[in-house]
Amino acid sequence: MTEEKTQLAERVESALDNIRPHLAIDGGNIEVVNITDDNIVQFKWLGNCEGCSMTMKTMRAGIEQTLKSHVPEIAGVEAMNGLVAE
Repeated sequence: MTEEKTQLAERVESALDNIRPHLAIDGGNIEVVNITDDNIVQFKWLGNCEGCSMTMKTMRAGIEQTLKSHVPEIAGVEAMNGLVAE
């Protein structure tokens, strides 16, 4: 991983730390799997978030908005499990 990519990943994790307490209230979490060359954050839902009917709303209104506001280079997010965006 390049230094630039490592720094981007650290900034993404820091931004996600703002969301994780809200997910943990319901017994869930997320794990970053990859950041693509197009700056799409690919992640997995963990715990109760996996398969929850609210994941799409949480992904767009919570995770994606938080990441884009804290890390403007991020182009979007993609769940690697659970409900998939169309």
